[in-house]
Amino acid sequence: MEPNRFKTWLRERPAAPPLGTWLMTGAPSTAEAMGFCGFDFLVVDMEHVPIDVPEAISILRAVAGTPAEAVVRLSWNDQVLVKRVLDAGARSVMFPFVQTAEEARAAVSYTRYPPHGVRGMAGVHRGSRFGRVADYFKTANEQVAVILQLETPEAVERTGEIAAVDGVDSLFLGPGDLSAATGRIGEIGHPEVQAMIARAAELAHAAGKPIGIVGPNPEMVGRFLGYGYDWVAVASDMAMMTGRAVEWVGALRGQAAAAAPATAY
Repeated sequence: MEPNRFKTWLRERPAAPPLGTWLMTGAPSTAEAMGFCGFDFLVVDMEHVPIDVPEAISILRAVAGTPAEAVVRLSWNDQVLVKRVLDAGARSVMFPFVQTAEEARAAVSYTRYPPHGVRGMAGVHRGSRFGRVADYFKTANEQVAVILQLETPEAVERTGEIAAVDGVDSLFLGPGDLSAATGRIGEIGHPEVQAMIARAAELAHAAGKPIGIVGPNPEMVGRFLGYGYDWVAVASDMAMMTGRAVEWVGALRGQAAAAAPATAY
């Protein structure tokens, strides 16, 4: 099986940080179109988009035909869901709302076959090319990228111990939830929230781990890159579509386009 390019990027940290966006429409055709727009990765969001595993497979198939890599954000740190998503062909998985090293260890264990974890074994599934990859069980562990999402001040302060868990490939800072957890809901540009975002990058690098983030627009993402974030996503397919629609409708009606909300991803 070909190497997981996204995991390679996390390990090598290229000079040009990988750039991606969120897939919020849940539509394979939109995912495929975004894959041809120059993004390095696309995040299939199973947490806030009402898609299940069969629908995720359709999106993964669509992305696979493009130059982009797929990252699947799970709905929760759940052993059964992880097994099903990996069997469905996902290789880079993001776990939301990880708060402790114990939860980090559980997440990693769900992605690993025994004796290194507890992933259940099946001989034929999409992840193993339906059994055509002869050494799949021996190599699958190495090809899965585990990304843990930090979403609260408490998680940020535990960055070092979470990052130290063996098998964690990267951290990811969720600015929207972090703003809510700090009492500044929806205000990711607030100095208090920005300070914590910058601190998360510092703590991750001190622990020797790359860290990613998502922002609502190029200006905010540029600020995150200035903090040292190693991979970044900007907005989402839905935000870009609706934002352009509002802009054009406003232009045709001679009105100023409504500003996109700060959490438009």
